[in-house]
Amino acid sequence: MSELTEQSIVSLANSIRRGAASPVEVVQAHLNRIDRINSKLNAIVTIGPDVIEHAKDAEAAIVRGDKLGPLHGVPLTVKDTIETKGLRTTSGSPMRANFVPDRDAPAVARLKAAGAIILGKTNTAEMAMDYNADNPVFGRTNHPQNPLLTPGGSSGGEGVAIATFMSPGGIGSDLAGSVRIPSHFCGIAGLKPTVGRVPAEGQFPPSSGPYALGASIGPMARSVRDLELLFSVLAGIDLALIDLRGSRVAVYTNDGVSEVTDETRAAVKAAAKTLSDAGLLIEETRPPGVERGYELWLRMFSRASVVQLRNVYAGNEEKGGNFVRWRLATADDTAPPSLDEYLQSWMERDRLRAALVDWMTAVPLLIAPVGATPAYEHGTLKVKVSGTTMGAFRAFSYCQTFNVFDLPVVVVRAGTSAGGLPIGVQIIGRPFAEETVLAAAKIVEQSFGSWPSPPVFDRL
Repeated sequence: MSELTEQSIVSLANSIRRGAASPVEVVQAHLNRIDRINSKLNAIVTIGPDVIEHAKDAEAAIVRGDKLGPLHGVPLTVKDTIETKGLRTTSGSPMRANFVPDRDAPAVARLKAAGAIILGKTNTAEMAMDYNADNPVFGRTNHPQNPLLTPGGSSGGEGVAIATFMSPGGIGSDLAGSVRIPSHFCGIAGLKPTVGRVPAEGQFPPSSGPYALGASIGPMARSVRDLELLFSVLAGIDLALIDLRGSRVAVYTNDGVSEVTDETRAAVKAAAKTLSDAGLLIEETRPPGVERGYELWLRMFSRASVVQLRNVYAGNEEKGGNFVRWRLATADDTAPPSLDEYLQSWMERDRLRAALVDWMTAVPLLIAPVGATPAYEHGTLKVKVSGTTMGAFRAFSYCQTFNVFDLPVVVVRAGTSAGGLPIGVQIIGRPFAEETVLAAAKIVEQSFGSWPSPPVFDRL
């Protein structure tokens, strides 16, 4: 493996700026890596046809002495639901299999304006509506360590591409954990920002209607430092240094909805101890309202997914993949909520969110599991934890809650299962406190390290 593919985004940007590496060398190293291992993983589904030309242009800009952006010459990948000008963007749907956008999503435009080169698009669940990266257009993406396992979703291709050094980083989207679950399963770092911090336009399904309450585009990378750089570009802000000593942190491993494995519980407590050792004040308590997050997610967002699917697949339902066909076939098994019921749920959400945010004035950080388990097998519909069987969606109630309440969350690795799989934890902050959660995540990462080496599956 080329040393260039092992470098972080920050390191690559510095190497290019110093002249220690050229954009062409960096891009070619990643293309070579993709050629060697992507066929086993199916993480990157479309390569930019002119990516080398863009790298040459970046190199020429350095020779000319042009002003360079913070990501100049660095290749990045983009989830296949986010529009990239001139580069196919399918959302994993046969109905959009040949869709080529004529513009970049604003988030992509910001990356390019900072000098980044879009290397390619990464695989996703069909219409971004499942916890996998499997669809009828490209097929399934395999976990970096075991082809029998899913990398999670729906930004699973992005997680695998980054974890296996095919990409140094990129962007995904998150309405129910779609950045955070692949980060947890694959052992990398991911940030779900507060809605509005990063422009959410230019993705499909669009971040509109009820989705606009909890959906966001966020960065994924192998280190928290890289998340900081990507987020500062995406949000258009300079991050301040944060001193967290003396800050109170609420830690919980039972949200009242889903059991978690003993190893997951241990990872959360280990992360909390690391923060305690750094001078933060830890208290084990469940924050108010989090036990309602799962049910409110279903009430607020689930029916919207049915409307989206019916609009896209009208008259072509048979073209959908397994999940889409199942969702459409069972959509009316439960009566849709009335307008009054929906408004009541919305008002409950706002009331509970206000109470939680007010409570977090005194306790500005939370640590929680990402979900019930580490990575599991492809096609898993139910998981069993501590004698309790639950649906795979319910198993990640810990994620869905913070889409409902729209709080910023970083996922960072804090443990490893007995089977050698990474276990991430969520670090949650008050609205627009991304700098705070990133600062806390860096402390945890410094203790546990980022994912240390190419995954086992890479060596098969």
